[in-house]
Amino acid sequence: MREKLMSKKKPSFPVSDRFHKYLAKYNRNTKIPVFYDDLLRFSGSIVVYDQHDEDTFWVRCYYPDYERDDIDNSLKQVYTILHSDGSDDSLEFLNVDAIDYCTFGNSKPFRIKVRNILNDSFTYFYVKKADASRIYGLEFEHILSPHRINFLVYRDTLIEEHIAGIPGDVFIEDELPLCDDRAKTQIAKQFVKFNERCTIRLLGDMRSYNYVIIPTHDFDHVEYQIRAIDFDQQCFEGNLKVYRPQFFKENFKMVQLVSEKLQESSIEQYRREERSLLAKRIINAQSRYKELMRCILNDQISNEPNVKQLRKELYEFSNDMKFKRARSMGQILRTALDFVKRNYEDVNMKRLI
Repeated sequence: MREKLMSKKKPSFPVSDRFHKYLAKYNRNTKIPVFYDDLLRFSGSIVVYDQHDEDTFWVRCYYPDYERDDIDNSLKQVYTILHSDGSDDSLEFLNVDAIDYCTFGNSKPFRIKVRNILNDSFTYFYVKKADASRIYGLEFEHILSPHRINFLVYRDTLIEEHIAGIPGDVFIEDELPLCDDRAKTQIAKQFVKFNERCTIRLLGDMRSYNYVIIPTHDFDHVEYQIRAIDFDQQCFEGNLKVYRPQFFKENFKMVQLVSEKLQESSIEQYRREERSLLAKRIINAQSRYKELMRCILNDQISNEPNVKQLRKELYEFSNDMKFKRARSMGQILRTALDFVKRNYEDVNMKRLI
């Protein structure tokens, strides 16, 4: 828990022509009227504090009057493209309440708050610098996780929808102590499944503030799900522990919960369930999955030392010789997912026989 798993800032990787064509085919690549660099031209800002008067690492941006109208109109158009058909019919009913800039982390995103003035309901979306690693993370999340995700890419700009939920660090601190035993057991189960899903698909840096807890109220109890909200560390780091949320000190209380509430046999059962579900998603989305995999196999989203370290650690972890032959992060990821799919199909075939 005390080991420092990540020490260097991840570089940004350009989106290849092949990947752009894939994104266009699946309606991810759409012309938008504003770019990330346009929003960087703010003339001033103030710190945004939370309800406890603590710094949120976001600042609220202000723009010159001669630019603000154009920026607001462009952002409202982006909102309608992301959430509707992109027409101008509803623009007069929308207002951009805030443009916030995050000073913390790799992506340094802008968070846009858009409000419907007819009923005061509002939502957020994010404007980020397009990075191939992050976009692969978003697309694999859409295909391989139980959650769908909406985003747009145009040239060097990425637009992401807001993922609603209670930030993991806030939930662990404020909500978890108030949960009853049944809820804690269910949360422990979900953390095991989340941990397994991140490890297999090589989604790294799932510290508690990079995922959300989503409570869903059933008629007699509350169900919980854990969902990633940061996809910056898809297939970059060489240390296998970075892809296993259990090794981050920020998740220590969740790991404690698992050890207190679940037996080893239950943990293994939930890991097997998650691997089976992941294999089924690969099979069900086979055509799209294969196209995406062809893109990442021909892309560079990491460096040679990281590739060598990760393939060595994965070989030691799984004893699968195919990891030793992998020459890129794309090949490592394909080997990991093929390993899961192959084991699922072998077990399924034995059951049928």
